[in-house]
Amino acid sequence: MRVDIDFDLKNKKLVDAQRIFHLMEKRNLAAAYKYYCNKSLDNAHSAEADTMATMEIIQAQVDRYEGQQVVDNLGRELGTVENNVQSLANITHSKMVDLAGRFVLNTENVEVFNFGKYRGKPIVEILKKEPQYYDWIMNGRFPRDTKRKLTEIKLRTFNR
Repeated sequence: MRVDIDFDLKNKKLVDAQRIFHLMEKRNLAAAYKYYCNKSLDNAHSAEADTMATMEIIQAQVDRYEGQQVVDNLGRELGTVENNVQSLANITHSKMVDLAGRFVLNTENVEVFNFGKYRGKPIVEILKKEPQYYDWIMNGRFPRDTKRKLTEIKLRTFNR
């Protein structure tokens, strides 16, 4: 489509390399622990085991990537991996508004949706234009922190 070639999928079989990758290479704590630390995660989902594994993973990541520039999937430079909390926080959460990453700050530091039909649109603008979207999120299966942040943003607009 991007190169203006009409391609009919009828009677064709598709193979998706990314889908195979995502099915075979799990993206969870146990997989990360195996990849970065070459260890199996025993007692997974216990607070102590998960916390200790996470600490070891972060140290292994710093050891592996220290000094490397991090670029997100939109091509924005997020910073350089350094062995300090501030650097790592800047890379991983400096633009996040809620813990789940459903809301982020855009390049103008405005809170925007990071999912769905309003991805990239300012939250305040959408709540004014379509107030029922707030109710949809509040009644949906969104994390508590996401709902709390959305309510804070909504209340802040009323207090202006």
